[in-house]
Amino acid sequence: MQEQTLKATLTGIFTLAATIGTSLILGQSQDYIVPRTADGQPDLQGLWTNDTITPMERPASLQGRAFLTEDEIAAMEQNLEERRTFADDNIEVTAGGNVGGYNQVWLDSGDTVLSTGQTSLIVDPPNGRAPLRESAAAVRDYYFAHVEDDYIYNTVWDRCLTRGVPGSMLPAGYNNAYRFIQTSDTFTIVHEMIHDVRVIHLNKDEHIDDKVKLYMGDSVAKWEGDTLVVETMNYNDKGMIASSSAGARLKGVPVTENLHVVERFSRVSDDTIMWSATITDPEIYTQPFTISMPLTRDDEYVMYEYACHEGNYAIPNILSAGREREQQARR
Repeated sequence: MQEQTLKATLTGIFTLAATIGTSLILGQSQDYIVPRTADGQPDLQGLWTNDTITPMERPASLQGRAFLTEDEIAAMEQNLEERRTFADDNIEVTAGGNVGGYNQVWLDSGDTVLSTGQTSLIVDPPNGRAPLRESAAAVRDYYFAHVEDDYIYNTVWDRCLTRGVPGSMLPAGYNNAYRFIQTSDTFTIVHEMIHDVRVIHLNKDEHIDDKVKLYMGDSVAKWEGDTLVVETMNYNDKGMIASSSAGARLKGVPVTENLHVVERFSRVSDDTIMWSATITDPEIYTQPFTISMPLTRDDEYVMYEYACHEGNYAIPNILSAGREREQQARR
């Protein structure tokens, strides 16, 4: 019953956002009482996950539809299982071809759509698509075309630097867990992927000097009722919104120093936090857009250290392949 109430509440919220075309406003079901910490804050602590097969952008076949039916959800999950089984059973590596990657034993990208049944992670604009400028897509494509030329053209994730904000909150192929820790004046997120740690201060009124530019920006947080609102700015222009294939068209899209992100964390049940991020970057997108998804509590999940650089041969191998191609071209 509680799950049905939650889904009905979120359905109404998403439908309202899609109808009026404004930023998504999240709330909890009317009968849910948000637990409190010892000092009276809404308690968001715990281990939360967001692995999912829900795509970043709404597929063309689902245009005009914000939610899947129960039958569509079942079919989508069954088809995915069959495709993954077929792919693992038919791995073939040929000389000079793609050597492949992990099989499903090593991946943990989820096998279900989001509990909300939404058709895309992007919920605003109403079409579920990122309002990406052609110029930004051209930069992304240029970088991917030149990954063998210089390490700077590889994603910040491939280079083991960071996934940034909000990229560090987006689902990927594995390591989709986040530990939230609260004190009276801080909200800390320990990310499993890349092992990033964000310490967000609750007692800051202003951002740091705008001359200071950071990969993950500078965050200032405040409570609006039971919702934690985190505003992040002061970015450098060396990161990107999404760095894994789960980001689809957004993978590798650059950011500028004018990137502005507003995240919202709202606990709507004992096992669910609704997270959203409204992204504004005028040189990259024609308008702000909002990503939203539920985070699911999983106390049994075990987070291990993600030592990204240890054994990271990908970048030197990619660059050496480029040098080999150059030598072959000169022969």
